[in-house]
Amino acid sequence: MKKLVFVLTTVVALGFSQMATAQKTIVDAAVGNENFSTLVAALKAGDLVAALQGDGPFTVFAPTNEAFAKIDKATLSDLLKPENKETLAKILTYHVISGKLMASDVVAALKEGKGKVEVKTLAGQILTVIKKDGKIWLKDQAGNYSEITATDVEGSNGVIHVIDSVVMPK
Repeated sequence: MKKLVFVLTTVVALGFSQMATAQKTIVDAAVGNENFSTLVAALKAGDLVAALQGDGPFTVFAPTNEAFAKIDKATLSDLLKPENKETLAKILTYHVISGKLMASDVVAALKEGKGKVEVKTLAGQILTVIKKDGKIWLKDQAGNYSEITATDVEGSNGVIHVIDSVVMPK
């Protein structure tokens, strides 16, 4: 009887811990990944953490630390200053779209759009998703490209797709 109670308690505890893990927001997923520490710092500086922990759903094209390292250090440092919070928020919301688009949704939209689809970001500007050379790319409004390197990092309020460069709005 003691073994049965122990087994049932263990199963219930594991079930709850898995549910808690599945309920993490996209911000929690980013915070828990050391490759997104610069993104998390930028979200905090841009005062966007609470917004992205909201109901959503959101799709975030998340630049890694290496992606942020491609930006001039002085420029990045300036963006993180309190007086540039509005500019930083505009850049960060250019990486977010409303709704939860899984990789399969993106691939289907690209197929329908003959290899190209435009999405409207929370910054109110267009980001173009392109299939080229067997890879999926984002093209920003300045004509710069960022490769989607990993997909479908799910949170309770959306999904993250990892990109290798920061995309910039107008």
